[in-house]
Amino acid sequence: MSNNCAKLALADGTVFTGTGFGASGEIFGEVVFNTSMTGYQEILTDPSYNGQIVTMTYPQIGNYGVNPEDVESSGLSLSGFICKELCEQPSNYRSTQSLDEYLKQANVIGLQGIDTRALVKRIRVHGAMTGVLSTTDLDDESLVKKAQSSPELVGRDLVKEVMPDSISSWEEPLSTLGNPSFGDPASMKTAELSQKHIVAIDYGMKRNIPRHFKERGCKVTIVPGTTSAEDILALNPDGIFLSNGPGDPRPLKYATDTIQQLLGKKPIFGICLGLQLLGLSLGGEIFKLKFGHRGANQPVLNHDSKKVEITSQNHGFALDPDSIPDGVRVTHSNLNDNTVEGISHDEFRAFGVQYHPEASAGPHDSQYLFDQFLQIIA
Repeated sequence: MSNNCAKLALADGTVFTGTGFGASGEIFGEVVFNTSMTGYQEILTDPSYNGQIVTMTYPQIGNYGVNPEDVESSGLSLSGFICKELCEQPSNYRSTQSLDEYLKQANVIGLQGIDTRALVKRIRVHGAMTGVLSTTDLDDESLVKKAQSSPELVGRDLVKEVMPDSISSWEEPLSTLGNPSFGDPASMKTAELSQKHIVAIDYGMKRNIPRHFKERGCKVTIVPGTTSAEDILALNPDGIFLSNGPGDPRPLKYATDTIQQLLGKKPIFGICLGLQLLGLSLGGEIFKLKFGHRGANQPVLNHDSKKVEITSQNHGFALDPDSIPDGVRVTHSNLNDNTVEGISHDEFRAFGVQYHPEASAGPHDSQYLFDQFLQIIA
């Protein structure tokens, strides 16, 4: 592993000095933090982190290495990765390489050895901000100027950088996501007879989402986020899924125009960015959170069941509760800050949640939402 000095400079003038790992070079991005204790490989391969430098709050990262089965996309979209201490010798029977090697192959810059608690506290107090991560330019004044002149995440379309280029079918074999009935041939035959066709609009989708639909006997067609409503309806779906994705939803007019044309025609289920786009399409407004929700332990109240779900989240924007129009009801709320975590429009048979029910990585409390969507379709 490289022992080269590396630095992170924030737009507010703060500079952190540590040791670089992974790739060498220089990159800018919005500096955010994730509170998950495990699941760093799923975080690294989540396209929703496009344009961001991710800081892990758990002190030691890389303990169980990296393996090809746990990736959630075709590559790494995040700008950079920061941890307190990198484990150089991972120990896990599934591991095929170290985190350092993985980031080097993916050309992602890593930084370790800084006071991540101080960095996270600064973000919590002052909000997520632009930073520059560098192993080449080590001049504090120069790096701060670069951070201050780099573009912010707000107002940029980051979806087009991570969405697929063409329409495809999800053909990955059935796995073991906790639905043992699909291992029985008779159950498989029943599932095929009742197969529903889900069209998933991919704004930066994680792979475990189509896996869940596949496990439930669905045919899944994945379309790019720029696909028109006409082309989506021509695929004759039984239901339409709006995926997660990176950045600010407000510049994505092509997406909200499409969703508005789909409302009322087919049942719709959105998560994360998909929830925000659904909210905009229904007439709501979006605001930027101070430092966002990123982690696998966000408590959410389901207003219908009165149960609390521990959820996996990754977003920096939220739906403004004061902007929610008539006909839309809030179904879930965040118990930390009371932000909107779920909405539903019964007439249009459309609903969404602000978190990740596919649980990669994270708790499984919310996987029932996939079944709820199929019940609406049925």
